[in-house]
Amino acid sequence: MSAARRLRLLAWAAIAAATSPAPVPAQAPAQAASVPEYQIKAVFLFNFAQFVEWPAGAFPDSGGPLVIGVLGEDPFGPYLDEIVRGETAHGHPIDVRRLERLDEVTGCHILFISRGELDRLTEILAALKGHSVLTVGDTEDFAARGGMIRFMTDRNRIRLRINLEAARAAGLTLSSKLLRSAQIVRTGED
Repeated sequence: MSAARRLRLLAWAAIAAATSPAPVPAQAPAQAASVPEYQIKAVFLFNFAQFVEWPAGAFPDSGGPLVIGVLGEDPFGPYLDEIVRGETAHGHPIDVRRLERLDEVTGCHILFISRGELDRLTEILAALKGHSVLTVGDTEDFAARGGMIRFMTDRNRIRLRINLEAARAAGLTLSSKLLRSAQIVRTGED
């Protein structure tokens, strides 16, 4: 089994452990805990590409890539590239781009906004209005300020807070599989 596949399975095992009424094998949480935080978050970003539907107009052409952008400092290192290498989502190859400028974000389908961009979050989200871009971050009030998915750590597990209202406003449809394990919040509450 490839390292990327193993990581994807570990991340979803961690989600299952958080939401499953049935016991999860004792080994799964321990393995997930030993994987670096941003390695697991990279797996989540890949999986978001599988569990979110974009409107047809979000892609310039039917064979164009699904772009995962990282705005600001990249906490993922090589993990994100390794996870998506050779993978597709909804028939689109997945491309990872590191971005520094705000004018680069509109070509993305998923945008991870790093902690260093917190001061510009309002400006970034305003620039994305009218674009079908799934915004993801891990800062304290990310979803409350209008971001769509916030990673949070709870008892050594990555949990999701999803601002479903913001996702719908961008024309995105999130799978029930993704929503099942998340806490749903609204703009203004986190």
